Amino acid sequence: MTVIQKAPAEASTMLADSSLLEKIDQLFACNVGEYINLPQLVVVGDQSSGKSSVLEGLTNLKFPRNSGLCTRFATQIIFRRDRKLKTRKISGSIISTTHDDEKEKSGWSISDIETLNDSEFEKMMAEVHVVMGLSNSVGDNLPTFSSDVLRLEIHGPDENHLSVIDVPGIFKTTTPGLTSKSDITLVRDMVLNYMRNPRSIILAVVPANVDIATQEIIEIARELDPDGMRTLRILTKPDLVDKGAEDKIIELVEGKQESQELGWVVVKNLGQKDLQDLSISRNHEEDLFFRSPPWNRLSSDNYGIEALRTRLQALLAANVRRAFPSVRSEVSRRLKKCKKVLESLGEEREFTEQQSKFLLEIVSKFQRITENALHTNYGSQDAFDEEPGLRLATLVANRNAQFSDDFSTVGHVYGFMSHSHDDDLNAPRDSGVASPASSVGAHVGDTDDDDDDEQQGQERNFVPSRKLNSCPDIEDILHDCVPIKNCQSQGILVWIENIYRESRGFEIGTFNSSILSSVLKKQSAKWPSLAEGYICDIISMVHTFTSKALKISCGDPRMRQNILSFLLDDLMDKYRQALSTTEFLLQIEREGTPMTQNHYLNSNLQKCRQERISSAVKNSQHSVTLADNTKVDWVRVSDIAQTHHMNNLQQTVQDIHDILKSYYKVAKKRFIDNICMQAADFYLVTGPTAPMKLFSPSWVYNLSSEQLENLVGEEASVQRKRRQLKKQVKDLEIGRNILL
Repeated sequence: MTVIQKAPAEASTMLADSSLLEKIDQLFACNVGEYINLPQLVVVGDQSSGKSSVLEGLTNLKFPRNSGLCTRFATQIIFRRDRKLKTRKISGSIISTTHDDEKEKSGWSISDIETLNDSEFEKMMAEVHVVMGLSNSVGDNLPTFSSDVLRLEIHGPDENHLSVIDVPGIFKTTTPGLTSKSDITLVRDMVLNYMRNPRSIILAVVPANVDIATQEIIEIARELDPDGMRTLRILTKPDLVDKGAEDKIIELVEGKQESQELGWVVVKNLGQKDLQDLSISRNHEEDLFFRSPPWNRLSSDNYGIEALRTRLQALLAANVRRAFPSVRSEVSRRLKKCKKVLESLGEEREFTEQQSKFLLEIVSKFQRITENALHTNYGSQDAFDEEPGLRLATLVANRNAQFSDDFSTVGHVYGFMSHSHDDDLNAPRDSGVASPASSVGAHVGDTDDDDDDEQQGQERNFVPSRKLNSCPDIEDILHDCVPIKNCQSQGILVWIENIYRESRGFEIGTFNSSILSSVLKKQSAKWPSLAEGYICDIISMVHTFTSKALKISCGDPRMRQNILSFLLDDLMDKYRQALSTTEFLLQIEREGTPMTQNHYLNSNLQKCRQERISSAVKNSQHSVTLADNTKVDWVRVSDIAQTHHMNNLQQTVQDIHDILKSYYKVAKKRFIDNICMQAADFYLVTGPTAPMKLFSPSWVYNLSSEQLENLVGEEASVQRKRRQLKKQVKDLEIGRNILL
């Protein structure tokens, strides 16, 4: 198949269009024809139709006859008149339509060659085959055909304005070791691609000595151009028509055509024997043939290579004038679309500097989200409304409060004795249900007078140690959720007495200090589950925040996962540090020596003793009204002494209880604060080494080139697409400038 892209002939009316034709040629040269349809003449036919001979007649170039160098890629031949030149000048280059080895292909060229005879043409074609990587011998496993284009420019003082693109002819039979069935499909698709171009003029070449009505190329042309508006049919080999069949050919060519059809042209090329005789003129022999009967009945504009050239020039000139405005607008639209797609790929990340810059921009976005999250500046970004998990400061503050509440309600094994009904911590907050009491005193939960722990509540069976589900990629280091039973509302004195009986020594009126450590450890047996559940929830919040903030900062899922995976080991170290700190604080409070400098211990202890005495004498209380109507309660000293009588064991157990209760309050407050401030806030949320601060500029600067490539380097497919788009943008920008 051949494509001819035509410039005007010598007539002044056609030369007026030479600038437009020149622009179209330049668009082909910068590869714009790969992206939009350009006006062109398409010569189609099979390998035995004689189309190569037609091409030689139009161009006056001797194409190689070597079967190994037959047309296996598109060849664009451009003829331009330049009266400044004294002789013909030929230049050549390769237009790459693929994107592999582009630089190598575009590097091949020839320039200012004055002649291109048979042997020189054959040598040049052999070089092009090598550059394009095409097969030169049987079994070399190289492709037979290429979609790249060989561009030849021929300038001279006597050249006509004409452009020809010669592409492989369709064929149906394979050549062993050279072509395959896949090559048949490849060439056919290439031909159809040119023919489908709505701006192309189809030149369907068929030999006159076959049944024209059954020729495949005619059927294809009729299918793609049913009205015949852009199909010129060319008959070759009229000298091979059977005697007596000439009238049918003449009738076909001279027959009435539809008004829009382009009709027929008959050409007669030299035979193989005549080609060997350099003294024979092709045009002269053709003219003699058509002047002899019965062919002399044909109209002069329906036969001969010159008539064909004239019609092609007129057709292409009209086609270019008609299509030029739409070509200009289509180039602009395609350029805008390519730029938009290229922009959607993000910044280029092929080199280390580009990758580092790109990653730093992600870090900057991540840090901005983190800063706003920790300062509760939620109105700064819509993401905080779309992703509640980003509201880190609020989530942590709420979990801190819940942790404190759980500690106060279920943190102890036994409820402490109290003589005040407003001191119930066994029940959940704000339930409004009174706690049980006895004549001696109710065993109720531990509370503090200076906080909100003195609210009554309804008992619950248990509370979960974890409030959040674990994150899948860190669940291995987190503790499982366990149910924590509510404290036992009664029995603390019996429990303390049993411990005392099993641990007493030779003390008189007092007890061994180790007993306090023992009962404290047993009374705080739920602390590990509560503290571990709390710190695991904070870790989950931080990890979820990190994942979501990365999602907002980095839109590429693959890249985001790469970054998170790369950070995961360091993140896990941070999380383990928080878990380790929790274990450390638990060990100090539960297994270390009970110790405090807080005066609140003594204050609580005095309060416990005073409440016990007051409660004991409450039944012996009397009231009297003084002269000024003031009501006064009074108790006899003897009643106090009698009511307060205890044996040694009871007194010791009661003292242990009061000291345990007072110290437990101090230790509990201290532990809650330490866990929230040190294990959670310092190591996980706002501290200088918090996990979110790992993803920082310094981290980026310490990455090696290989690590940067693995983290944010573009995939090979994206790199290929970006190169293709950049090439398109470059070509289309050149094309747009040509069309200005």
